[in-house]
Amino acid sequence: MSKVLIVAGDSRGLADCLLEAISQSDPLTEVLICGVSDLYSGAIADGGSIVCPLTLDVPSDLVFPGQDVFRFGANVVAARDRVAQELQVPVGDGNFWLPVVLTAKGPLYAEAIAAESDKLSGELSYRQPLHLSDVWRQQLYELAFGLLNLLNAPPATYLMQFGFVGERICFDRLLPFPAAPAIASVGVQVPDLFVCHWYCLTNKPIYDMQITSWCS
Repeated sequence: MSKVLIVAGDSRGLADCLLEAISQSDPLTEVLICGVSDLYSGAIADGGSIVCPLTLDVPSDLVFPGQDVFRFGANVVAARDRVAQELQVPVGDGNFWLPVVLTAKGPLYAEAIAAESDKLSGELSYRQPLHLSDVWRQQLYELAFGLLNLLNAPPATYLMQFGFVGERICFDRLLPFPAAPAIASVGVQVPDLFVCHWYCLTNKPIYDMQITSWCS
């Protein structure tokens, strides 16, 4: 029986979504959810577990596949500079996300996600799918492929945050895990982004992703 250590950030909701995905796929897997403070205090030792951080705020000495990509994602200014210099892509703020499910055999691109703010409360929510033209899609796919290749990124679910500058896509940041916008995929995309993340981490095949007909 495998063991999993989910490192939760400020939102326990993400950890619960990943826990549900693991339980559905591998019900005998032992899962421990801990906070970042537990890691910093030394209260938690991974003990050979599969480490699944759901936050960029992880100790520098925490060893897990993708730790270099997490460092890249945590330093937004340096990440934008590198993308601008090495990939020749505009950079800036954005409120859209392209989910990239990077399997061992290559990337699968899910439908984009948009942020929406409630007019009364101002509370932020997320919507999938965001319909984009083929031109926008092609730019996004090329950028995501080039970026993950540049970083030698391991299999996982990534959210590439982006915006628009005129007729071009601009890069905002990279989240190397199913962050808050991924919740929009639950009940909408099959398999959802949390299931995809678990499949990537455990080298299970993913052949396709679909938006359910009642949400399309």
